Amino acid sequence: MKKLLIASVAAVFVLTGCNTVKGFGKDVSKAGEAVSNGAQKVEKKL
Repeated sequence: MKKLLIASVAAVFVLTGCNTVKGFGKDVSKAGEAVSNGAQKVEKKL
């Protein structure tokens, strides 16, 4: 599960490509939201 999370976060950074520190913060925030949403979906299924 950790490997999937790390790969997903890495893919987000590579695909979005940020030019500024502010952009980097937004990218990290979006990645966190995606992970949280995925975790909530899995939790609902259990």
